[in-house]
Amino acid sequence: MRLLLLLLPLLAAAAAGAARDSDDPFLSGAQANHSYNIDCGGAADFTSAFGRRWLADRFFSAGGNAGMVAEPHRFPQPQERTLRFFPPSSAGKSSCYSLPLAPGRYYLRVFSVYDNYNSKLRSPSFDVSAAATLVLSFRSPWPETAARYGAYSDLIFPSDSSSDSDATDVCFYSLSTDAPVVASIEVAPVHPLAYDGATTGADVVLVNYGRLTCGNGLFGPGFTNDSDAFSRVWQAGTDFRNNDLTYDAITAGGRKIFGSNQPPNYFPTKMYRSAVTTGGDASNEIEYLMPVDTRMSYMVWLHFAEIDAGVRAPGQRVFDVMLAGRNVTRIDIFKQVGGFTAFKWTYIVENLTSSTMSVRLVPVVGRPILCGLENYAMVPLETRTVPHQAAAMKALKDSLKIPARMGWNGDPCAPRTWDAWEGVTCHPGNKGLVITQLDLASQGLKGFITDEISHLTDLELEL
Repeated sequence: MRLLLLLLPLLAAAAAGAARDSDDPFLSGAQANHSYNIDCGGAADFTSAFGRRWLADRFFSAGGNAGMVAEPHRFPQPQERTLRFFPPSSAGKSSCYSLPLAPGRYYLRVFSVYDNYNSKLRSPSFDVSAAATLVLSFRSPWPETAARYGAYSDLIFPSDSSSDSDATDVCFYSLSTDAPVVASIEVAPVHPLAYDGATTGADVVLVNYGRLTCGNGLFGPGFTNDSDAFSRVWQAGTDFRNNDLTYDAITAGGRKIFGSNQPPNYFPTKMYRSAVTTGGDASNEIEYLMPVDTRMSYMVWLHFAEIDAGVRAPGQRVFDVMLAGRNVTRIDIFKQVGGFTAFKWTYIVENLTSSTMSVRLVPVVGRPILCGLENYAMVPLETRTVPHQAAAMKALKDSLKIPARMGWNGDPCAPRTWDAWEGVTCHPGNKGLVITQLDLASQGLKGFITDEISHLTDLELEL
């Protein structure tokens, strides 16, 4: 999968006050609600200026080495200055953070930064998995902004409810002998029905390929004092507009917005208080150009509110929505919900042929208007190792005292493209992936073979 990061410039402004618990799911950082803010490479717990409790990663990490960015003075938040890297020569090809999570859906945010921490002037190549599914791919060289200032990537994923473990792994896989690197990991539970969870929640990971506020600058809890009960960060949309077109800003002028901040998605009120509309000629369009991977399908969410007091009846503002060149719907906000009320619309785009997806609003009556835009890659969950064999392999890891350099972390067989557990061969079985071969010769192992190896019924053992 091609890398796509939510590129957020690091904010230098400190918080003026802490967010409220109801506004920020990450605020407590407490195991009781399965919310964790992990400072990767950090030596001690601390509370941020935004009131978030950050935890040192020693209780979550599979090893690796702690490090620090080359120029820490450019990173205003403590968790962005420290990092952990995993040299494959000592940590193995796969290294994981094990997160104690109950079954459910979770919002995961990862901050990755290079900033020449190792003085090699070369950003690393590696993959990241959640729920044993490949979700992010970093390839060297990173974009200059991401390499120097860091980048946040976020996604929504289901925790592992099929295994005997109460933990879910977030794993980093080395490519080309590079050392994966991570600066922070945040995870918090979300409503089970969020983002069409009733039909896609159990089988799909939603990876953020762009979350834009069209009428505001960047905002979100943990980065600014603005609230979002989902803890999303909203990126200013100016970098994604078709700048050959002209745009005007519009605001609600202090009027109350109805229907925002409601379950299951808790879309923030701030987003609907401002919008972008067309400038110049009344026939002008709104267009945003979103990077995509043509191998994936995408869940697109568009956010509207009729915040022009001059629009008082249906039919006064009507426009078509064009996605990837296809006319998919006609929108009349006032007809749908009336004035000063949040209106959400979603659509799944499939069979893309270009690496840029056009999102266009074409006027029918009046000028189109847009408050926000979200685009999520729909990544199918990968098949995992059958639970009893995964448990047997972890018991074998302990009994044989498998060294860290062999990378026996996470799921033994998934993602399939990784081949992460050294000496382990897997194949599809009737109910999942099964272990078919172990080649542990010449590894200098000094432990014993646990009786649980009897659960590896598809195994041809070579010692």
